[in-house]
Amino acid sequence: MRNRRLENKYLSNPAEFQNLYSMVQVEVAVKKAQGSSSCTNGLLWLTRAMDFIVELFRNLVEHEDWAMPQVCTEAYTKTLKKFHGWLASSTFTVAMKLAPDRKKFMDVVAGKGDISSDIEKFCATFTPLLQENHKFLASLGLDDMKA
Repeated sequence: MRNRRLENKYLSNPAEFQNLYSMVQVEVAVKKAQGSSSCTNGLLWLTRAMDFIVELFRNLVEHEDWAMPQVCTEAYTKTLKKFHGWLASSTFTVAMKLAPDRKKFMDVVAGKGDISSDIEKFCATFTPLLQENHKFLASLGLDDMKA
């Protein structure tokens, strides 16, 4: 999956935009960070989406008795719900009726590896990166931005 917005921004000045944080800092300086098509908004929602995925995986490992709708709903409630309005929250609730069976989901995700160990490694590796993104966005007053 490619993000053309970020790619185009990078290509406009590769020396200046070697990382996402530099893109965000420029957008903040020119007061474009809160635009819906900004790189800042992209980083914010990418970070939030990854928060959701990490929490979903944690729920899968820590709550082996939970069905997929509960795994997903708990992750959603903890990570994304506070940033969504009524329509997005309602859409999520409806989507949970289409959640796959837990065993089927785990079989697809696991492949041939040790899924529990892989999930634990993923969460342990990714969590500090997400915390760093939140810290950076918060330092600019943007971590709680609603879009």
